[in-house]
Amino acid sequence: MTTPAGTADPVMARITDAMSMFHHGDGAGARRALLSIWAEITPAGDPLHRCTLAHYLADMFDDAAQSLMWDTRALDAADALTDERAQRHHAGLSVTGFYPSLHLNLADNLRRLGSFTAATEHIAAARGSSETLGDDAYGNLIRTALDEVETAIERGDTARRAGN
Repeated sequence: MTTPAGTADPVMARITDAMSMFHHGDGAGARRALLSIWAEITPAGDPLHRCTLAHYLADMFDDAAQSLMWDTRALDAADALTDERAQRHHAGLSVTGFYPSLHLNLADNLRRLGSFTAATEHIAAARGSSETLGDDAYGNLIRTALDEVETAIERGDTARRAGN
């Protein structure tokens, strides 16, 4: 589903509402809401909706395999997303800016599952796309997380990271 520039995107609004539920402590309700939206948009739907929803939904599972499944869907959707579509949602978006976080999340899930070689490949991909990160709080957050996950991979640590 796409909307003309300058109009509200009802699917993105519903995704945002679900995330608000999550941040206000209703994780189960947020997960149900996002899964319901996923069923509506389908795996062949708008790549921006799929990428955003899957990226957020991955964070709502404690199980690394479930998170991996959703993070993989988010990466696949990003690969189908164009800057033009992303910018219809927000003028400043560039798809290349999504990749550091998407690969970081995949690396972290794979590390938690003990797949250190694959995790290292995604850390490399995240670092390779990290030039898109700004010198701001978000960029610093991602760079710090990259360092933490890389260190955990080197130690063979499969424990869930604090705050994740």
